Amino acid sequence: MGGVAMETRMTPTKAISRRSFLTKTATTAAAITIVPRYVLGRGFVPPSDTLNIAGVGVGGMGRANLINLSSQNIVALCDVDWGYAGKSLDHLDTEIPALQKRLEDSATATPQQSPAQPGQPPPQPFDRDKAKVRLDRMIRLKNDLLPKAKRYQDYREMLEKQKDIDAVFVATPDHMHATIALAAMDLGKHVYVQKPLTWSVAEARRLSQRAAETKVATQMGNQGHSLDDARTAVEYVQSGAIGEVREIHIWTNRPLGFWPQGVPRPEPLKDPSQPLGWSGRDVNTRIAAMLSAEATPVPPDLNWNLFLGVSPVVPYHPIYHPFNWRGWVDWGVGAIGDMGAHLIDHSMWALNLGFPTSIETVSTPFNAASYPLATQTFYDFPARGSMPPVKLIWYDGGLLPPKPAELGDEELNKGGGALLIGSKGKLLHDTYGMHPRLLPKSLHDSVGKPPQTLPRIPHEDHEMNWVAAAKGATQASCPFEYASRLTEVMLLGVVALRAGKKIEYDGANMRVTNVPAANDYLQRQPRTGW
Repeated sequence: MGGVAMETRMTPTKAISRRSFLTKTATTAAAITIVPRYVLGRGFVPPSDTLNIAGVGVGGMGRANLINLSSQNIVALCDVDWGYAGKSLDHLDTEIPALQKRLEDSATATPQQSPAQPGQPPPQPFDRDKAKVRLDRMIRLKNDLLPKAKRYQDYREMLEKQKDIDAVFVATPDHMHATIALAAMDLGKHVYVQKPLTWSVAEARRLSQRAAETKVATQMGNQGHSLDDARTAVEYVQSGAIGEVREIHIWTNRPLGFWPQGVPRPEPLKDPSQPLGWSGRDVNTRIAAMLSAEATPVPPDLNWNLFLGVSPVVPYHPIYHPFNWRGWVDWGVGAIGDMGAHLIDHSMWALNLGFPTSIETVSTPFNAASYPLATQTFYDFPARGSMPPVKLIWYDGGLLPPKPAELGDEELNKGGGALLIGSKGKLLHDTYGMHPRLLPKSLHDSVGKPPQTLPRIPHEDHEMNWVAAAKGATQASCPFEYASRLTEVMLLGVVALRAGKKIEYDGANMRVTNVPAANDYLQRQPRTGW
């Protein structure tokens, strides 16, 4: 955005190590009691006041977070790539008039319901009230907040320099979530972290522990957790509508058409004079060489060293960034890590699943650098009190479970969903817990809506629920205490994939008991200086 001061040095000449950052901020951290600002005497912030919020990673989902948080005071923005993030924010210039026009057109148009696709629920009609709210938020963000927010490339510099920050949201690639969130919590700041909560199991445990110690308001960005539909799905199960659940099938089409997986790392031919054939191995070698030929210099506004952060050093390539990082083991956690938070969540919540005792992942070929094109993960969860053991099967890459006979001519939603099989019937829902319904239809009709036992989130607004929690007005919808356990279950599928065999897991001690080498995949030593 033109005219906005850039607070950070845009070159890596003045790197800040984690040790020096913690040393410089130790005095500040020691000078405050690690409690939310609203309970302090000096600097008291009543619940009616706005939070001063900083965003780290604002070009992708972070931009959506900014829009949804625009009723608050956005004081700082941080991104390692202001070329990409700046263009993303500039899109508000075209999106605002486009939404205004749609609202104007809808005011005079005759309401028409688009026909449903065969076997799919009908599409949601245009919600003018929600569109008006979104429009107002975008206008405020563009006109009032972005011009005033200070910009940084290094989150450590932002936290060190800017003392007015109350809360931080983190929407960076997965591998930096824990490092940034811990730095913010160490300073007593409320934290919202996009899903998946962390890159590794050990990081998830650490974030949960630190949240309990600091007592700041925390939230993971799996927005489906705050939807009315999702809570209805949980209430169906908890009310006993489908009886005892022993089997669950969960699927997504990701990464299909969203980001690449199952591809070789870009690499030039080791000996160009040697001819290549057309075997599977030689074709992969050709692909790697072709990708290598597409390499470009690091974009001028991208600080690649800051992007790498805690991860190993890998030369920049446009296949890694932006967005495609999630298919690479160094920075992302694949389809199950990305979409499990939107799909496994509701079964784990409804059935209090805890940690699995065994996990096995089978897949298309895996080169250890880029996640496979498709996987299936088999989880065994033990009995919990009077509830029986549960087998949960995860499918991605377009794989689907067997279609239940009760669907008749209807097809499973190929985009994603969950099927819970109980002793009295079945529950089917879409991604985010949307459109929950009982099977067979006769059961759905006879049961009706389940009793409402879970609180509803006002306006289903996940980010503002976190804001209200930070002000002491409510409880966070998906705090780190729960989010860390959900994330751990998701990531154990990745651990089993990398282990290459079925693993037995001792959740109480965070330990793989039958494949000692697999314990190395529960955590990672950060790069020197981080």
